[in-house]
Order: sequence, then C-alpha cells, then structure tokens
Amino acid sequence: MNLFAEQKIFAVGDIHGCNRKLTSLIERLPIDPEKDYLVFLGDYINRGTGSREVIDYLLKTGGKVRNTVFLMGNHEHALLEYSRTGNLDYLRTLRSIGVEDTLNSYSNAPVRSLGDLSFMPVEHIRFLERLQPHFRLGGYLFVHAGTIPGEDLEHCPLDRLLSVRDIFLQDESTSSEVTVFGHTPFETPFVAPGKIGIDTGAAYGNMLTAVELPRMRFYHS
Repeated sequence: MNLFAEQKIFAVGDIHGCNRKLTSLIERLPIDPEKDYLVFLGDYINRGTGSREVIDYLLKTGGKVRNTVFLMGNHEHALLEYSRTGNLDYLRTLRSIGVEDTLNSYSNAPVRSLGDLSFMPVEHIRFLERLQPHFRLGGYLFVHAGTIPGEDLEHCPLDRLLSVRDIFLQDESTSSEVTVFGHTPFETPFVAPGKIGIDTGAAYGNMLTAVELPRMRFYHS
C-alpha cells in the first residue's frame, strides 16, 4: 500500500517559546487529525517568552492529532541532563541558550529550580522525558540537527546527534532517506539532495516553518 495515497506528513521546525507563531502555523496546516502525521523537530523551549505556553499547546495538539511525534532538541536534552547529573557544563550551556526566558515563563522561577525541574508541572516533565531522538517514516528521517557521517544513528551519543551542524550539512554522501531537520537556522527553508532544513529562526524574529511531505509544500507564520 502506498503510504502517501492516504497520509501526509507535516514537520515543524524549532519553536523556541514562540507560542503565537506556533498556534498560527498549526491552524494553517491542512492536516487530517485521524490519518496524517505531525512531527515536531525539537527545541520547544528557551529564547522566546512562551515556553510554558508552547508545551501546553503541544500537549493539547498531541491529544487532537492521532499521529503526533515529538522529537528531542538540544535545548530539552541540556535541561534534562542538568537535572539528571548536576553537571555544571550543562548549566552553563543552558544559561547561554536562553533558559532564563523559560524560567520566566514559569512565573519567574529561580535558577536553582533547574536542578530538579521543580518549576515545571509534572505533565511538562513527562513530556520532556518522552521525547524521541529520531523518527522514520516513508523514506524520511526526522531528527533535530542531522546525522553524523559514518556513525550508526542508533548508537550515536545524543549530545553529538542533537548538536551536529557543519559536518552534516557539508556531507555529500547519498542515502535512501531524506533527512528532515531543524537546529541550524536559515532565512528560508534549506533544500538539498537528501536534506530538508526547516529551522527558519523563529526565535530571532523570523518565521516559523512547517513542511508538508511528500508534496514539499512549506507553510510559515
């Protein structure tokens, strides 16, 4: 059976607390909530002012669209790893990537609450803990940042997988899959053989982007 005869896949790029852009974008998608897939590529928090509202909205969306997939981004991974390990390197990373904006969205929670995630409702913590590292469907590989040439995706450390950039973008090796990714912001969607990048810098005042597959139609807000 041809998957795409009945189903479409929509993938959404890095949101980073931009809740108004997120809600506007999702409302524009011609998605069938019973049949189509909706894949979010990670980085829901930090930098923007509405991280709490974003997670609330994603939880509601997951309850409405049957085939919703939430992937892990490097921002969520850093938060979870700091909570798990207490490693100050993760705290320094979080402070450099806008975690204060996330804390502010949770009623100006103090930095010390990052250690046990006590600033978050339990359902938000569970949401983060259940994020997937990648997702495959219909000849597409969905992953936050990309892949590392020559390394097995299943055994690649998450720190590297979720932060890869140049070596992935510059890799010209061929694959049977098309990789759909975020993480690296572009002014407009990045399209190259075997690669579709849809982080268009929503957190920097630019648009939030989704792509419909296999049609390759882009939506923005």
